[in-house]
Amino acid sequence: MKDCNQCGKCCIKYGDGGLTATNSEIEMWQAFHPDIYRYVHDGQIWMDPETGAQLLRCPWLQKDPVREKYSCSIYHNRPADCRHYPVTIDQMIKDDCEMIEVKDLDRPKQAQRKLDRLMVDSRPPVVR
Repeated sequence: MKDCNQCGKCCIKYGDGGLTATNSEIEMWQAFHPDIYRYVHDGQIWMDPETGAQLLRCPWLQKDPVREKYSCSIYHNRPADCRHYPVTIDQMIKDDCEMIEVKDLDRPKQAQRKLDRLMVDSRPPVVR
């Protein structure tokens, strides 16, 4: 498995309504990060602050046009859905994640164990 190359595929795929935030995250944003909270509407995240409509793309995803890499401008305050991704090798395959290598496809259980080790600080353990 390769390191993340900041291709942005996960953020682009899920940043248009495929993510949720916990009530505590929303409350924290409301109290301490009103710039993030303004994109919350009726408990849903990444909504247009003016219309309340779901945005087609995460407002915090930024692309460096020179390096062709993406970054998150709220990385340290991003929702758990973002922190926990990717959860499974199957999810990475479905999402065409560029971290996956051919050897991971040949040995998915070994690759899953490696992914779990890589993500140990970012998400709770996977229960299978």
